[in-house]
Formats: sequence, structure tokens, C-alpha cells
Amino acid sequence: MSARGHLRVLLGAAPGVGKTYTMLEEGHRLREEGRDVVVAVLETHGRRATAARAEGLETVPRRRLRHRGVELEEMDLEAVLARAPQVALVDELAHRCAPGSPHERRHEDVASLLDAGIDVLTTVNIQHIASLNDVVEEITGVPQQETVPDSLLRAADQVEVVDLDPQALRDRLSGGLVYPAERIDAALSNYFRLGNLTALRELALLWLADEVDQALIAYRDAQGIRRTWETRERVVVALTGGPEGETLLRRGARIAARSSGGELLAVHVGGQDGLRTGDPAALERQRALCESLGGGYHQVIGEDVPAALLDFARSVNATQLVMGASRRGALATVLTGPGIGASVVRAAGDIDVHMVPHAGAARGGPLPRIGGALSVRRRLLGLALALLGGPLLTAVMIPLRGPESITGEVLSYQLLVVLVALLGGLWPALLAAVLSGVTLDFFFIDPVRTVSIADPRHTLALGLYVVIAALVSLVVDRAARRTRAAQRSAAESELIQDIAGSVLRGGDAVEAVADRTARALRLEGLAVVEAGTSGGGSTGGTAGTVLAEVGSLAGGVTASLPLADGARLDWRGPDLPASERRLLAVAAAQLSTALEHRRLEETASDLAPLAASDKVRGALLSALGHDLRRPLAAARTAVGGLREAGLSLRPEERDELLATADQSLVALSSLLTDLLDVSRVEAGALEVRPRPCDPSEALAAALDELGMGPDRVDLDLGHEEELVLADPVLLRRAVVNLLANADRHGGAAGTIRVTTSVFGGRAEIRVIDHGPGIPAERLEAVFRPFQRLGDTDNTAGLGLGLALSRGVVESMGGALTPEDTPGGGLTMVISLPLAPPGGSPR
Repeated sequence: MSARGHLRVLLGAAPGVGKTYTMLEEGHRLREEGRDVVVAVLETHGRRATAARAEGLETVPRRRLRHRGVELEEMDLEAVLARAPQVALVDELAHRCAPGSPHERRHEDVASLLDAGIDVLTTVNIQHIASLNDVVEEITGVPQQETVPDSLLRAADQVEVVDLDPQALRDRLSGGLVYPAERIDAALSNYFRLGNLTALRELALLWLADEVDQALIAYRDAQGIRRTWETRERVVVALTGGPEGETLLRRGARIAARSSGGELLAVHVGGQDGLRTGDPAALERQRALCESLGGGYHQVIGEDVPAALLDFARSVNATQLVMGASRRGALATVLTGPGIGASVVRAAGDIDVHMVPHAGAARGGPLPRIGGALSVRRRLLGLALALLGGPLLTAVMIPLRGPESITGEVLSYQLLVVLVALLGGLWPALLAAVLSGVTLDFFFIDPVRTVSIADPRHTLALGLYVVIAALVSLVVDRAARRTRAAQRSAAESELIQDIAGSVLRGGDAVEAVADRTARALRLEGLAVVEAGTSGGGSTGGTAGTVLAEVGSLAGGVTASLPLADGARLDWRGPDLPASERRLLAVAAAQLSTALEHRRLEETASDLAPLAASDKVRGALLSALGHDLRRPLAAARTAVGGLREAGLSLRPEERDELLATADQSLVALSSLLTDLLDVSRVEAGALEVRPRPCDPSEALAAALDELGMGPDRVDLDLGHEEELVLADPVLLRRAVVNLLANADRHGGAAGTIRVTTSVFGGRAEIRVIDHGPGIPAERLEAVFRPFQRLGDTDNTAGLGLGLALSRGVVESMGGALTPEDTPGGGLTMVISLPLAPPGGSPR
């Protein structure tokens, strides 16, 4: 049995990029190398260059089939198998075969050739890949019936993209190199839009890049390569389910975006027992955020979190790992060893690890309590040292007892008393002093095994023990109080700095300040409420709109503070001491500033349209000085000439003056109408009555109004009987302006072409001229009022036509966009929604 043949696929983003031509060129190259090459099937689509390139290659005759009285041609699979070439060229892999063929799809014919040991070189477009079918339909609006299974392409030995710049493809199409002349306009206005081609090209390149990436991963796995190959910036974000997740995801997305083709991946490590799962709601929110940022979310299981994280990062060839800074304090680190972050950093190798600080990372918690100098925990530890240290020290010192050892024994117990004083303060130190004196007297001072004191000096020593313990304890207590006060001051300063920083940074300052204040002061709930009607939230029935809320006030409000603009700060929690009330007042002042800042932003936003209107009015006044004066002056001159000359004018002179006055008054009337309509559009006061209507009726009315006949306008109506949802009067007005503009700037260069078509649930009216066109940087500027191309033609008016046309089209739910006409000129495209089925023109 012969070995299976090799499959090589030429992938294109769209028809016309040159896949078939490239296939034939490769066939010639292989033939020159001595390979036996045949053309199994070739679809030229009438392209002369493609047919010419096939000359010199052996072509297997096609099989003829009849279906419903129509003769069809298909690849003769049996003939190709009988010919048994080394290489078969098979065009259009996704083709559906005619009934009566050996297989339903051409890719099944290709599979038979491969099984027979024949190498196959074939072509396919990106829209025919099964997994991308819905994506392509979303982009182009055209469903594809002929598809190829992804498994076939992924199993191919070689996949190459035949790439062509979208504009170059449109130029090729305009030159008649892809479709015949009668199909060019429809193709350019539908499937071959510049945006469509760009999106399809990106889709093809990304699909191939993904295949290359999978091949690289498979190679690294097969070779046992664990090192990261930085072929693409791939950022992994470690999520715990904590509130810092969103911060980490956004940081990771920014890192990935710094390089072209960067990829974002998020991973959460869960325990095998299901206990270490994090907050499910927070993880779901973070998953949604990751997907909205263009990333992918993964969940892995592992008891060793650092190892699981790094195994996942290496499996996806990650270059960077983003983690939150540890929430663990210094004591937890000492007692339980390094945390997950430190372990990952040590074992990461060539993966860059970013430790991102966040609100929960050893900062941003509650303020230290003012309370006493030493905590209860330290006092208990001191008591434990006093009770356990004495017996342990005694057990060590008894075997070492000698006639001259009393000094060392006294100093040892004295050291124990000092240590207890340093750790637990006054009362544990006094207890240690008493116990040490009794122990010395009982075990080391004659007479031993008794508590009697024979020498009065020993009584003095016991007293000194107690005094020294008290003095050391006082020093420790004072130092502890000062330390606690310093910590409290630092925490208060950090709180004020965070609050002020939130206000200065803007954004969600009210929410940030409220959250930080509630956590710092250990409040059960806190809300910023704006006076007015109830706006929801859990404010326990308080009236007003909740602007920000932390925790819950459902159990009632403890107290309130007034804020700016009639707002207030409600909170629920324990009674606050004076120092914390002072901090709350600082937070309230910053909240007032944030609210004022928010109000000013809203005011500035409200004033922006007024500023734009003022700018328009200024332009209007500057333009009116000339454009209104010109027709008025012409009309006045004509009427004055008639009045002064009277009956002395010849009939033709009188008619000429009357015609001049009439034209000037018509121009003036049109100008005033445009001004009124533009003002209505910009004020949102233009009355629109959309209903199902036939766009050909609006075109006919516009042509009649302008007096433009077949000698000046070429009509190509391809919308069949579809109706659009539009206001017929406004649609006619928009078309009149576009036709007049095309005639003014492009009429001299040839006939104006007007086409209609239906595509993707919308109808399009295209007004095409072959004039000088508009520079790319001016395409959007021409839609602003008072813009005239070149601003040198004084007969062009105020330049309101395009602004008015776009305004009325958009008011009907449509769009007006400019495009370059292939070969030079400007094409204006009106896109309108189709009327629902069953509608009828009225």
C-alpha cells in the first residue's frame, strides 16, 4: 500500500487575491523539477490570465453530468486516480459536487486522492472554513453554504496564505481582473468593501498564526523543551477571586497591548477538594472582564499553587506572569515561610513576574486602634514566658551550681525578668521577678530547699529584682505607646493621601473615597446620598439617590454628615472616637470636592454642544456676509435696471433681467431653506415620518427636480422590489443634494452613475461621479456646515448640502459615507434599513 499523499493548502482572504494563479505557478515549478503534475480541476471564472497560466500543464478532462436538464461539469475523480500523477492541482476545495458525483463535497475527493498516495495542492478562502462561517457572515452579511471541516485543514502538511492588500484587491476588481464589468459595482459596494476585506484579511492571518502557534507548542512538547520561546508576547494573569483581580487584568491587558499580537490569558488555580475556589461571583465578573479585554480565561486544579501556575504558564509559552502583591504580613511570613508570590518568583526562570500592589496588599486595611500600649497578645506571651522560662532556666542552672556560681545564676534570672518585661510589660515582669527571687532562694541560696532568707542582702536583691522589672516595663510601655501612636499617624496620613489622590485622579472618585473610608474606620455600611427622591440601594429607607454605597445600611443609619450640593454622608457602625470623627470629616470634605468636580464635569459636558453651536453661528455669520449679499445684490441690480430703463428696454434685455432676478431669488430661497433645515437637524427638531417606500421613487423625483435625464445620469437599480424605511420627502432632499454636488464637481468628467442594491438587511443608494474626488483627510470635513471644496467657487453657496444630507439620512436611522470611486472621483453611499416584510409604500 502506497504512503498517504501530502496536502498543501493555499488560503486566501477573498476571491481574487491570486490563489489559483499561485497554484498554477507552483505546478509549473514542480513540473520543471521533474514531478508528474496534472490539473485535476480548474475554475478560471473567465479570467484570461488564469487560463493562460494553465497552458503547458496537463489537464484531466472533466466528467459531464446532467441534473434537471442542465449539463454540469465536475472533476473526474476516477480518471485522476487512473492517471495516478505525483501531484494533482485541485481548485476550490470547498466546492459542493453535482448530484451523481462520487462524493458530495470536493474535499472528500481530495481525501480519496491523498489515500491513493497522490500529493494535492488546493485552494480555499477563509469564509469557507467551518468554524469561521458565522464570523464571516457577521462581517460580510453573506451566509456561506460551502464549507470545509477545520480538521482537514489542521491535518494539512502545509498551509500558506496568499495575501494581497485590500485596496490593491479593490483596484484589481475595478480593472476587471476578478469579475466581469456588470458585476463590478455590486461587488465593490457589497462583499468587497474596504472594511470587509480588511477584516477578512486579519481573520486569515490570525487563523494561520494560531495554526503556527499550535505547531510550535506541539514541537516543543515533542522535544521536551521547557524554556519559554518569546515568539509572541503572552501575558498570564493569576486570579485568586479577590477584589484585586480587575486591577491585575487591566494591568496585564496593558502589558499585552504594548507589543503587536500580544495575548492575554487569565488563570485561577483551584484545589482538588474544591475548597480553594475564591469568590465565585468575583471570578465570574473577572472572567467577563477578561473576555471583554480580548483575553481567555482558564481554571486549573493543583494543590501546589506556585507549581500549578508555572506549569500553566509554560504550557502556553507565556512570557510574562502578573500577580497581586501578597496580603500576608511580616509575622505570617516568618511563621509559615514565603508566600505564593515569592515561591513563583524563585521558580519562574525566564518568565518575567510582575508583582502588582493593590488595596489588599499589606495596606489599605483598618486603622490601628489607639487603645493601650501593649496588645493583649503580647501580655499573654510575656506571662507564658514568665511561667515557662523560670522552670526551664532552673533545670539548666541546677546541674551547673557551684560555690562561685551564684553571680551567674542571679544574672541569668535577671535577664529572664528583663526579657519578660520587654515582651509583656509591667505585670508579667513583676510576676517573673517574684518567681525568680523565690526560685533563687529555694534552689541556689543557703539554706537551699527552703524559702527562708538568712542574709538580709538577699532580701535587698529580691527588691532590686522587682524595681528593675518595673523600670524596664515602664520604658517598654512608653516605647510601645509611642510606636502605636506613630503607626496610627502613618495610617491616618496614608488614608488622607489615598483619599486626596482618588479625588485628584478623577474617575470614580466618590466610590473610591467611600470604599477606603469605610474599610479604614471599620464601618458596617457607608453611603453617599444625593437629596431627592429615593434612588434605591440599601440605605435603610433614607430618602435620596444613592451615589455610592459600601456595605449595608439596612439596619439603620448611625449618623450623617452634610456634603456639598445638598448631599450627605450616611454611615452605620460603632461610635467613633474624636480622632476618627476628624478623619471622617476629612473624607467628607474630599467627597464634597469630588461631587463638585463631578458636577462641573457634567456642566462642561452640557456646555460643549453650546460651544459647538456658537462656533456654527460664527461660521454662519461670516458666510452670510457674502453668500446672502450676492443673490440679493444681483436681484436688486436686475430690478433696478428694469425700473430705471422702463419701456426703453428691448424685450430680450427685459427677459434677461427678469431671468437674473428670478435665478437670484430662487438661489436665495434655496439657501434660506437649507439654513432652516440644518438648524432643525442640529437642534434635533427635524420632523421625520419614516414609512416603507421605494427608493426608485425618491430617485425619480430628485432627477425631475434637477432636470437631469439619461444623457447625464446612468441608473442601475438593483434593489428589486425591496422597500426601505425612510421619509420619502427627506430622502428625496438628500438625493437632490448629492446629485447636485456630483453634477457640480464631477459632471464635466462624464455621466453620473446612480445604483441601488440590497446587502445585509440594508439598502444602499450610491451616487458615483468621476470628478477630482476629495483628499482622504477632507472626507469627513466636507460634512460640516459651511465647507466648500477649495472654497474658491463663489457660486457654490454656503456648503450646506452635504451637512444637510447626512443630517436627514441619520435622522432616518441611516448613514451617509463617502468612498473613492475606482479610477478617480467620489462615491456617496446612502445606507438605509429595509422595511419589515409585509410593508407597502404609502
